[in-house]
Amino acid sequence: MKPFQLASRDACQTDTIITIATPVRQVFIGEGYCTLIAGPCAVENRHDYLNLAHHLKELGADILRGGLFKPRTSPYSFQGLGRSGVDILNQARLETGLPVITEIMDVRDLDFLYPHTDILQVGSRNMQNYTLLEELGRLDKPVMLKRGLSATIEEWLLAAEYLLKGGNKQIILCERGIRTFETYTRNTVDIGAVPVVKQLSHLPVIVDPSHATGKWKMVTPIACAAIAAGADGVMVEVHQDPDRALSDGKQSLTPDNFARMAGKLIQHTLINHKQGASQLLL
Repeated sequence: MKPFQLASRDACQTDTIITIATPVRQVFIGEGYCTLIAGPCAVENRHDYLNLAHHLKELGADILRGGLFKPRTSPYSFQGLGRSGVDILNQARLETGLPVITEIMDVRDLDFLYPHTDILQVGSRNMQNYTLLEELGRLDKPVMLKRGLSATIEEWLLAAEYLLKGGNKQIILCERGIRTFETYTRNTVDIGAVPVVKQLSHLPVIVDPSHATGKWKMVTPIACAAIAAGADGVMVEVHQDPDRALSDGKQSLTPDNFARMAGKLIQHTLINHKQGASQLLL
């Protein structure tokens, strides 16, 4: 028996598909869907975030991302708006009808964030914060679990096991690159982890090519590679003016670049579906 019992295909033979409902639409994450999650690394101000949210909806985004609490390597870097920014997320959610995802870092923020977000994200630095995982495991809300900076696939799935063991079945895995000796990219993208995890687990897997590469020019090719490898979607950072972004501007797409990426991903998804249908006929 595998150590990650509930996350394994031994526990569930069919792929988990997560449904997120808003008053105006439903979004699915799982087999057969190419879910696009997009938005700035951090919510910076009301005007810019709302403007970008409406633009992303028109360009085909399914879910809005926006960090309120930002875990930064330097204590002097922008740490996010914190609780004061939650009403901006709420307004974007109401005006666009799109679900929102934001990161939670501390169990003390759980009661506050719970009613204001559709997906709670556990960042790579907190992948093995077991106290946080146990609390999130008691919820009836989707949780996105990012792979740790140096975590093995088994450690990643065991972290998901903490969430599943608590009763929460709505878990999304996110590959965001791992730390290696390579310095030309921010992290090393483990595209091979996608088919491996899809074989081992029934949970949906998405890829974050923005954090994985740290360079906006690499985001689209890695996103295409992720979908070709079987990922259920991608999460990318988009900013109106990346050069002025308060965090992670170098890896952020402009809205125009996001539109071009979305078009390519749709093509890749259609090709994958046709190939899958051909295999069934054979």
